[in-house]
Amino acid sequence: MEHTLKIAMAQITPVLLNKEKTLKKVEHSITEAGKKGCELVVFGEALVPGYPFWLALTGGAEWNTVVNKELHATYVHNAIQIEKGELDAICTLAKKYGIAVYLGIMERAKNRGGHSIYASLVYIDAEGDIKSVHRKLQPTYDERLTWASGDGNGLQVHPLKKFTVGGLNCWENWMPLPRTALYGLGENLHIAVWPGSDHNTKDITRFIARESRSFVVSVSSLMRKEDFPKDTPHLERILEKAPDVLANGGSCIAGPDGEWIVEPVLHEEGLVIQTIDFDRVYEERQNFDPVGHYSRPDVTKLIVNRERQSTVEYKD
Repeated sequence: MEHTLKIAMAQITPVLLNKEKTLKKVEHSITEAGKKGCELVVFGEALVPGYPFWLALTGGAEWNTVVNKELHATYVHNAIQIEKGELDAICTLAKKYGIAVYLGIMERAKNRGGHSIYASLVYIDAEGDIKSVHRKLQPTYDERLTWASGDGNGLQVHPLKKFTVGGLNCWENWMPLPRTALYGLGENLHIAVWPGSDHNTKDITRFIARESRSFVVSVSSLMRKEDFPKDTPHLERILEKAPDVLANGGSCIAGPDGEWIVEPVLHEEGLVIQTIDFDRVYEERQNFDPVGHYSRPDVTKLIVNRERQSTVEYKD
């Protein structure tokens, strides 16, 4: 059944600021999805080791404070350095169960010195190989206080049965040119990852599906006030202004006609599983194809720089 794909949306809560424990939850979800015959499992943005909710709660823009420095240092310490093999166990599980994985991480990028962090979306294929690492191009608002800006290297798509799958992080999905870059590569299954909440997913998931005539899978995480680990630095300061629910989920799937296949799922932790049928893509491309028969490259054309950026180039 090359034209169908069984997808698991892993809507889970991170163990905030603890990469080891959060990775264990990721591994559990992959194992569960693999045993249920899923062929792709998707996790939310920055899931490992979690989204920096504290920035909006602790005066994140205040200059040179102990609170901001200590929280940032803990965050960087718990970010993932791929080059050191910190995703090897995930890759092994992907190969064991023959399941592809999209995973949102905070990446401590070695080629940028290893001290700044990037919201990266990692694609691991069913053979257990990391095929792309997309560093978020533009962190959103207060995220810029702790995340660095990425580059175009991860604007890649990947074959998955008859599908061509690509993905973007959170508000990158509102950026028309990165979306177009993926469309031009033949994307017909778009992955949008979010830190959580249906206010992010309820509109744009259907919009991108209708614009691209593709399937769109939006996956979010969960976070409640009581989910903050007791050893979180400056926990009392964070909880003082924290709402009861910081991320309510909202994972969902829209079809190529822009209509819901799975409406946003709220407040439920676990796997949301759905099978999609590739033939629906061809049906909806009949009347609109944004980079094919309904485009005018002689009038408007996008140029994409996919070179991995680094501050220093060494020539030995």
